[in-house]
Amino acid sequence: METLPKILSVSAISPTCLLVRFDNSVEKAYDAAPLLSLPQFQLLRNPAFFRAPPVDPGGYGVSWNDDIDLSEFELWTHGVEIDTTACRR
Repeated sequence: METLPKILSVSAISPTCLLVRFDNSVEKAYDAAPLLSLPQFQLLRNPAFFRAPPVDPGGYGVSWNDDIDLSEFELWTHGVEIDTTACRR
């Protein structure tokens, strides 16, 4: 079984999209828009709440509160890899 990379950092890059940096140097964009229609994710519709998810200890996910979180599996599997190396030159 493949070991999943752990999350180093996460930041909101739009009102519904997260930029997730993993410990294997991969960066992925995760579109949370499909979740916003679900009752358990309703608070994420608030841009101020959405943009501040802390990374869980060990990089195993991000949690906005005790009820709203996303695992590294979800973010890794459903995120879209992006190349930001061109921006660092």
